Amino acid sequence: MRFPIFLCFALLFGILPGAVFAGVLIEVDKSTQRMKVTVDGQERHSWPVSTRLAKYATPAGSYTPFRLEEDHRSKEWDDAPMPHSIFFTSRGHAIHGSDATRRLGSPASHGCVRLSRANAAAPYALVQQEGLGNTKVVVRGDEAIVLGRRSRQARAEAAPRRAPAARARAGRPSEPEWGYGSATSWEATPWDQGGFGGPRPSRRGQQRVISPWPGVGQGYW
Repeated sequence: MRFPIFLCFALLFGILPGAVFAGVLIEVDKSTQRMKVTVDGQERHSWPVSTRLAKYATPAGSYTPFRLEEDHRSKEWDDAPMPHSIFFTSRGHAIHGSDATRRLGSPASHGCVRLSRANAAAPYALVQQEGLGNTKVVVRGDEAIVLGRRSRQARAEAAPRRAPAARARAGRPSEPEWGYGSATSWEATPWDQGGFGGPRPSRRGQQRVISPWPGVGQGYW
């Protein structure tokens, strides 16, 4: 008999689909860089966070936190402040406050789950009130998803800015051109230069000219 997939998922993260966890549930989604806090099934908070940089690890899984430190400092990272720390792995991973608020919403940590100092105080107080044994920390997702999404967004935003620069390097104006000798083209034409190979006309002091050639459009030069 095959074990149902949803039960495998439930055992992995410690929560059955649709079940309400009685206590404090802290869910960290590395794919969106957000953390949600629910108490007895009711959502209380949702904030941006920072999980690990590429060469570090914020391990996915379901954990029961085992230690609270209101004013902890990192012995590994130059005595860096970690206010309102909720430790959930024996290797030292914790949810804690940080002063690096400009990076929140994107991967930036050495493995911990960072959030602002003000926001870190709220789940810390809830865990104190409900107890470590009645708290569960669930970490899921992948930082590569949010990084890939932002990379595509940055490329899309940069594309319109690159187009005028490419035109300038090619010696063409950034305005649209609709063809040789047309009314909106800035290209030199043989009839107003006395033949091919003449210098490109200046855009200063432009005057409206009527071409003597039948069927040729008018232009501003």
